[in-house]
Amino acid sequence: MYAIVDIETTGGHASANGITEIAIFVHDGHQVLEQFETLVNPGRPIPYYIQSLTGITNEMVEEAPFFEDVAYRVHELLRNNIFIAHNVNFDYSFLHHHLQGCGYELQVKKLCTVRMARKIIPGLPSYSLGKLCRSLDIPLHDRHRAAGDAEATVRLFERLLASDSQQHIPAMLKRGSKEHFLPPNLAPEYVVQLPSRPGVYYFHNEKGKVVYVGKAKDLRKRVNSHFTGNNSGAKRQEFLRNIHSISHEVTGTELMACILESIEIKRLWPIYNQSQKRPEQRFGFYTFEDQHGYLRLAIDKKRKYTHPVYAFDILAAGQQQLRRLLRDFQLCPKLCFLQTDNDACVGMDEGHCLGACEKQEPAETYNQRVLAAIDSLKASQPSFVILGAGRNIAEQSAILMESGRFYGMGYLPKDTGITDPATLKDLLTPYPENEYIINLLKQHAEHSEILVLGHGVKS
Repeated sequence: MYAIVDIETTGGHASANGITEIAIFVHDGHQVLEQFETLVNPGRPIPYYIQSLTGITNEMVEEAPFFEDVAYRVHELLRNNIFIAHNVNFDYSFLHHHLQGCGYELQVKKLCTVRMARKIIPGLPSYSLGKLCRSLDIPLHDRHRAAGDAEATVRLFERLLASDSQQHIPAMLKRGSKEHFLPPNLAPEYVVQLPSRPGVYYFHNEKGKVVYVGKAKDLRKRVNSHFTGNNSGAKRQEFLRNIHSISHEVTGTELMACILESIEIKRLWPIYNQSQKRPEQRFGFYTFEDQHGYLRLAIDKKRKYTHPVYAFDILAAGQQQLRRLLRDFQLCPKLCFLQTDNDACVGMDEGHCLGACEKQEPAETYNQRVLAAIDSLKASQPSFVILGAGRNIAEQSAILMESGRFYGMGYLPKDTGITDPATLKDLLTPYPENEYIINLLKQHAEHSEILVLGHGVKS
């Protein structure tokens, strides 16, 4: 038995909106056996644009029953039947949410006439109820009223039943079928083809644009988790409606998936990703030679396509590190921009500046100490490789950190010997780094086995 449903509401998501009208047609696969329809007082004003769309006004529902008054009857009509609607998850989310608020649980199989029509009658220009009915010459009276739309959905369902020569509808109802919970515009083939492997997945909208990027230890399980449950929030309902296709990239390890996800979020800036989209405030030490031939060591914000000799997250930490270098390598605070006034050099007073700012020390001598300071920074940031599983048994994955900076990652034949960064770089794909990736790799290196280049394996 089937319960073919249509509802009218005050808005697009159940958690903050009410139902204004319900129509339910109980159908045995041949004919309608029972019909229920009623206006419902939503307990809140109906927005003007909704009144204009449906024709249901505040005055019309003023004397109508509240949902709790009809909840028992609605539950009785739905609880033992297959729930059918056009874009079923919308109607189901509202009734599930409001029945639950009245103490009734609704757990039934669902069928979506949008999804059924796409399979049984492919190639139509549109699958909205109005355009679909016009294409199939199905009468549609009282558009955007529950009884009118539900009656048209009944006729559509009967047409689909009669045309289902390939038995798509029974397949949709089988245990394990994904049809009842997938978004209305997503073909199940996109989910079925996902492997149970680590990787990154991309949700695309109708135009093919990426609207969400996610990482997964198990791609199939993670993607399916997006579509389960009955969250009726506006953002989730909009999110699901905008998923039309899925693509993916398998990675050898979950760590690589985390890195690739971060890179792709910052590259594509998908509309539904919220995390990792805040502006970063990373800083770095940069060097340049001034017009007098002295090497300057300065702190600046880390910008795209720039390569600092040392990077850090907090400005105060960088300034503290720079002051240490001034003392340890006898550098000038003026040439390092820690002193920017025209007063006498504080470093000369304290004994660690040898007069470079006053041209009392040759540039060549001063520059040697600047280079030594830079070398000390690089030595404190070792180069290492994180090796892991590949995408198949013949390869291994490799992630390269060089002097504290993320260089890139890729896959090598399993028997490849790794000796130095230069050799490894030829085999890897370089990627942009960011604060999240650097911190992720540092944390991983602290708790896992890594190959420190030049020093062997470190646990």
